[in-house]
Amino acid sequence: MSARGSTGEQLVLRAREVRFDWSALPMHWIPGEPQATHTVNALQLLLPEGERWFVQVFKQALPLIRDDRLREDVLGFIGQEAVHAEAHAGVLDHYKAHGLDPGPYTRQTEWIFRTLLGDRDLTGRAKEEWLIERLSLIAAIEHYTAFLGQWMLDARAFDRVGADPVMLDLLRWHGAEEVEHRSVAFDLFQHLDGRYLRRTRAMAVVTPVLLWLLVRGTRFLMSNDPVLGGRTTANWRTAFAAGRRGVLPTPRGAIGEIRPYFARNYHPSQTGSTEQAVAYLATSPAARAAEDPR
Repeated sequence: MSARGSTGEQLVLRAREVRFDWSALPMHWIPGEPQATHTVNALQLLLPEGERWFVQVFKQALPLIRDDRLREDVLGFIGQEAVHAEAHAGVLDHYKAHGLDPGPYTRQTEWIFRTLLGDRDLTGRAKEEWLIERLSLIAAIEHYTAFLGQWMLDARAFDRVGADPVMLDLLRWHGAEEVEHRSVAFDLFQHLDGRYLRRTRAMAVVTPVLLWLLVRGTRFLMSNDPVLGGRTTANWRTAFAAGRRGVLPTPRGAIGEIRPYFARNYHPSQTGSTEQAVAYLATSPAARAAEDPR
């Protein structure tokens, strides 16, 4: 299947060359919610390196694609993910300039994506199998990014509490594109391999690792936050309370997203709203500015 809306129309995936001005971004861009702020920020510690890895792996898969429509979708995915990586890197640069250096944590993510999950000295079938194994992991990760993207589009609590509008636009623009291209990684894996056991095994690996990285990232940011001065630590009670207030996903909502992936007839088009994503992209300040030739 190619990237389509729920009404069946064909989407053309394209990168939007967005720009964001972080000069006025506060350390706690969700007012009164330092831990929720840093939990979302922990994703931004992972995203630049992870999305560059997505691009690298997808480029290696291009010669194996036998379907022209899928190849176009993959090229669109590559363009979007490359822009995502640079947009979130700008946030990290801003935090570093204001006393919160993400380097000790991001160096760990670099090792994961560049060394542990990077290219290996393989040839022939072994090389192709390692490529497909990584594609299965990306398909599983993209299941979560699509869930988070749809959640961001739906989360009105951020508007009620007065979250920073530039950060909200970044997250909702990114989330909308994740929903827009949510089927591509899954379709590519199915096209090149598609084995149910490999697909579900990848999800079983990705889920605890992502949770572990998210918890580590939140704790790192909280303990190094110059505004908090190391006086406040992350804890589960605060995270669950933030979920009840709507500024973080709830555990029930996140767990509920895992189950569908294990259905044999699962496809990402069954979840999320392409129409809602496209509608946001038509109104996003950053996306509209990228379309303006001036």
